[in-house]
Amino acid sequence: MATPEFILKLREKIGTDELWLPGVTALVRDEAGRILLGQRSDNLLWSLPSGISEPGEPMSLTCTREVLEETGVKIEVTGLIAIHTTAPVTFPNGDRTIFVDHFFDCRPIGGEAVVGDDESVAVGWFDPSDLPEPLSPGVARGLERARVYAETGRAQFD
Repeated sequence: MATPEFILKLREKIGTDELWLPGVTALVRDEAGRILLGQRSDNLLWSLPSGISEPGEPMSLTCTREVLEETGVKIEVTGLIAIHTTAPVTFPNGDRTIFVDHFFDCRPIGGEAVVGDDESVAVGWFDPSDLPEPLSPGVARGLERARVYAETGRAQFD
């Protein structure tokens, strides 16, 4: 998992100081209601596709780009489920980051679910009642947010 060049340049200036970054997470559901997940190579947890926006990149474009890069699946963003500010994250090298995550509802429009880059060791479609283990805690939170979004039609902000 290569760190984007713009973050490396920022880190040259700020060191390990806390850095706020815009990110995306995608809830991709197919016509059968299955959820697209990838098993991360860094911690082996099954997670929703996610990533960091490039400078000036629209968040919905970041979402479509990241899902395609990580999973080989082409998507259409159909809604905004939530915008969430994460707790501070400290990486093994000491870098501290807070992510402002844009959580999108998406549907597949093409491609095949395959491992697309070195961020994942496996990719697949899963029934929500039979999710793989070990599962990232973020998946359960995301599914709960998606349930509220489906019931109310409103995005959540926290």
